[in-house]
Order: sequence, then C-alpha cells, then structure tokens
Amino acid sequence: MAQFWFISAPLAGHLDWGGFLRTAQVLQQQGHQVTWISGKQVAGAITRAGVPFAPVRTTGWLWPPPPAPDLSTIPPQQAVMLRYQRALDTWLSEDLVAEATSALIELAGEIGKPDQIVTDPFLTAAALAAEALDVPLTVCGWPAQTDLNEEMLFPVQKSLGSESQQRIQRLYKRFNLRGENFSTGPTPAILSPHLHISYFTQNWYASESNMLLPQNIFVGGSPTPPADDPPSWLTDIPAEAPLALITLGSVFTGDLGFFAWAAQAAARLGLVPIVVVGWNPIEPQAKAELKQALPGMTRLLNWVDFNHVLPRSRIIIHHGGMGTTHAAIVHGVPQIVVPHAADQRGQARRVAQASIGLNLTAHDVRNGALLQGTHALLNDQRVQANVRHFAEEMAALGGPPRAAEALLAVINETS
Repeated sequence: MAQFWFISAPLAGHLDWGGFLRTAQVLQQQGHQVTWISGKQVAGAITRAGVPFAPVRTTGWLWPPPPAPDLSTIPPQQAVMLRYQRALDTWLSEDLVAEATSALIELAGEIGKPDQIVTDPFLTAAALAAEALDVPLTVCGWPAQTDLNEEMLFPVQKSLGSESQQRIQRLYKRFNLRGENFSTGPTPAILSPHLHISYFTQNWYASESNMLLPQNIFVGGSPTPPADDPPSWLTDIPAEAPLALITLGSVFTGDLGFFAWAAQAAARLGLVPIVVVGWNPIEPQAKAELKQALPGMTRLLNWVDFNHVLPRSRIIIHHGGMGTTHAAIVHGVPQIVVPHAADQRGQARRVAQASIGLNLTAHDVRNGALLQGTHALLNDQRVQANVRHFAEEMAALGGPPRAAEALLAVINETS
C-alpha cells in the first residue's frame, strides 16, 4: 500500500483539471492511503468525494489577490505590467510560499511523509516540500514543457521573469534546496522530472511541440456517472427540451453582461439557458438586473453537476477553464469559449483548432457573435462529428485509472 499526498489550492477549479480528484478516488479505491491537503475552503468538497482531508494554514496560493485599480485609468503598458505582476504574486508570493512549505514539512512530521506528492500545476510550496522531504513529485493537469526562448519574451515577461528567478532562488536558499522540481529557464515554473499527467490527448497539444516531453502522459477521460439523482430543477424541465449551459467558472463571475447575452442567444434558438454564476457575492441590485435581462425560461444557479447537465446540453458557452473544457469534450458537447485570462486563451485556441467549437473574444460577444456562433455550431454536422470522435479518443486513453497506474509506476521506479 502506497501513501499519496494530493495538494491543491483551496479553489474548486483546482480540484479538477480534468480528473485530479477522480485520480485520488481511484487510488483510494485500490486500497492505497490518500490524503488531500489544502485550505479549509475545499474541505467539504473533498470529504463528500470520500477522500481523507488534512487542512493546512496556507497552501502558498494568494487568493483573493489584492484589489486591482481601474485598469482603464492607467497607461496600457502599466496595465499589462500590473496583470503579470498580480499573476506572479498569486503563485510566487515569497513569504506566503515559504510559510506553506514549512506547513507541509511540519505535517509530514505529524502524520508521516508520503511516498509521493501529487500537486496541481501552480502550487510552488508543494514542489519545494517534495524536494525537502525527498519524495517524488507528480504534476496533475498540465504537461511539462521546455523553457521559453528568452528572445521571444515580451519586455514585461523578461522583467518579471528575472524577479521570479530571484524569488525562487531565495526560497531554495531558505530551505537548502537545489530546485530539482523547477525549470531553469527565464521564467521558472514547476517541472517534475518524474511525471506530468494531462487529462487530454497528445493531439490536443499537437501544435505545441514544447509540451511533448518524455515525462508527460496523456490519459484523456470519460464522463463520470452521477452519484446521486438529478436535482428537481433539472427534472422539472421537459426531457425533450435541449439545454444550453452557460458558465464563467468560479472566478470570473462578475461579467454579468456575458450571462445575459449568452442566455438570450440560446433562448432565441429554442434552448433552455442554464446560467451558472458561481458562489462569489453579487450585489442584490446587480443580480436583480441580471434576472430581468434573462429570458423567462432560464434557470439561474450557483453551481451544477456537469455529469447531470451536460448529457442534456446541446452547447456550452464558457470561459475556457481546463476542467470545464474537459467536461464538454468527454460529454461530446460543442462549445463556445470566451477566454478571460491565463491558460483559458490556450484552451479556446485548441477548441477552435480541433473544430469542436469556437474561440470568441469579448469584442465578438458585444457584437452579437454568440447568436451567430451558437446557430452555426448547432447546425454544423462536421462539428457534431468531431465532438463525438474527440470524446471517443479521450475515453480510449483510460482516464484516471490510467493516471493511477502511472503514479504507482513512479514509486516503483524511485524506491
């Protein structure tokens, strides 16, 4: 029996990545000892999944980030610098990461160190703690990639890359580490020498040769049968009524105009809009205005189980989060992606390249492209065939059970 630590930021989206939590469940079902480590904010989700949970005082992930100024009031170059700076601070705030690393090392003293640490792709402390505890590290959700070419970086990336290198070097010194779980290029990132697990196919990254390193495996995935009965709001909708799922995940939920435009487009084409706004607080007046802007048949919800809703959905309109994109693919649902930040732009680009959906900008949305795009996807037989084929490719790779096999192989190779 092997002992695994699964470590994530305390955000719902960081439990997924296409199969992260499900992989922990598979290992536990096989009789291995699994402990999920994160902030108390996700304790309920983990315990409901049947995985033992151990809270830590911090994971090193800065959330929420400090309030941003109105970017429209500052010069564009300064606004770009601020966005990059805030992203760097989120995953590499030096003192916060150091505190989280210490917390993980202390936890190992209390419950015993694991045979392997499995982390989400952006938890610096997990990578540092793995080296400090002398256990192998696996990254779930994002492939390993070669270092970026410094000549191709924007000036802001070069500047903050230098700053991030200085921060990470000070952390190495603080814990007497070599940095074996990080890249050494101009913009350091977590890089396991052992294993990176992606819950997509290798073809998903076909145009990105920098992500085809030997420690990467691509395990795909398939829908998870729901563990409970469908909610009453869903069964109240006639079974023959097609749905349109509309969501911005758990972070970018303040874009209320997006929800209204998407729901109006779906309703005009005969779909029942399912609008999911997350749990972030919405001012009562703003929520009242949103309700007025939504078509009458819309269901306005904080959260849905994709495994209940996507089998009845004809389309999903979303932000491009990795877990949401993955869920749409394995359920064979065409998608419109309107990326808001970070890796979402990559997901949107890959959706368009695979001809399983559309990549739209906020400008496109404001100019009515959601109606045109939804109509096109619903009636394009080539897209419908592509999404079915892609779902079959994903299922054939084995999903979380294949990921569990790979994690066990790492222990066998390093023990």
